Amino acid sequence: MKNVIFVAPPAAGKGTCSEALKNKFGYKHISTGDLLREAKMKGDDLGQKIASLIDSGKLVGDDIVLELLSRELKNMDKDKLFILDGYPRNIAQAKTLDQLFVDLQVSDFVVIYLEIDFEKALNRTLGRLTCPNCNKGYNKYSTLLKPKKDGICDDCGTSLVSRSDDTKETFKIRYDTYMEQTKPIIDYYKDKDLLKVIDATQNVDDIINEIERVIS
Repeated sequence: MKNVIFVAPPAAGKGTCSEALKNKFGYKHISTGDLLREAKMKGDDLGQKIASLIDSGKLVGDDIVLELLSRELKNMDKDKLFILDGYPRNIAQAKTLDQLFVDLQVSDFVVIYLEIDFEKALNRTLGRLTCPNCNKGYNKYSTLLKPKKDGICDDCGTSLVSRSDDTKETFKIRYDTYMEQTKPIIDYYKDKDLLKVIDATQNVDDIINEIERVIS
């Protein structure tokens, strides 16, 4: 089995795929967004620095993100598989990650690009619903992901909500920005023969099956 770096535009299903690998194979899901939030909550010197940057609307520097990621990987059981989510986001980060993997002797990994076009990704986003109580996700436009009762969580009966920023305008900005930043990373890993492209418009089971073939 291989470690995984997920590269995916918004609404490609990265979270769903990560959860499936975590549940079936015991992967550790490492999200740089989660690492930043956890560090901020700790309130130590680094956490205070991160909080100051975030609260002032500034971007957290690559050096800080790399430090958090390095700590997380070093503290892991060497035999445990991991998924990287949200890193790298640019060529500089990809090259720095290469060096970190060399330092930590991580060699068996694959970069999986979940490919989805704008219109399909938009449709997923506008239909997205989440349970505020148990965090289970749904989609009102998907036969497979619809709640059994409109607007109600199947598991806990809580009323479902949609994100306030799930609009066509804000999604277009997120999607276009991501694609602009990510294209060089896709080319970078393709040139290194580490990239596998998977059609993210398939149904979930087919996507997971393809991913399993890639990581095996």
